[in-house]
Amino acid sequence: MKLVIGNKNYSSWSLRPWLLLRMHGLAFEEIHIPLSQDTTREALAAHTQAGKVPVLHDGELTVWDSLAICEYLSECYLSGAGWPASRHERAEARALSAEMHAGFVELRTCMPMNCRASGRRVSISETLEAEIRRIEQIWTQGSERYGHRGPWLFGEFSIADCMFAPVAFRFASYGVKLSPSAEAYRQTLLRSAPMQEWAEQARAEPEVIESAEVGAA
Repeated sequence: MKLVIGNKNYSSWSLRPWLLLRMHGLAFEEIHIPLSQDTTREALAAHTQAGKVPVLHDGELTVWDSLAICEYLSECYLSGAGWPASRHERAEARALSAEMHAGFVELRTCMPMNCRASGRRVSISETLEAEIRRIEQIWTQGSERYGHRGPWLFGEFSIADCMFAPVAFRFASYGVKLSPSAEAYRQTLLRSAPMQEWAEQARAEPEVIESAEVGAA
């Protein structure tokens, strides 16, 4: 398999399927396309008509969109283990993943992912505060309901964790204060070996991009 991704420092969408692949030890070739460059549009066009990252190539198949890629990997390579085993928990995990995938617009706009950044400050509007507290609620409930099984949102690692992983970097950059249980979950993400690998490689990238959400899906 080949996974086409953008800048690790900025591309939150690229992180999600990359993390799933790494956490499960699946073999893949990484193709890196720097975003917001003069050559970006042409480079992306060679991989997808959508013109965005991430993109997965598996033989003749091309899958774009981060959640669709994760679903495909779970079905074809993980025997469905990308999601919780329980039908009810799978439904909840999919709902949370879809909520993260489609929502939290204010958070994306005001707190773009930048793994290199720290000590950033932003004006907290009522909408942004509500989105932060909603994420805190999701993370806290995961700990309360499934913490006896493990440190992830549903005890064991799942696609839902991939979807929220970029938020851990965002909250670190902007110094967002969380409840103890939500903070423990954030640290679980940040301290995992693949996330540390991603952050280290992000810090080594030379590009500086003002608009972090460009070219993402």
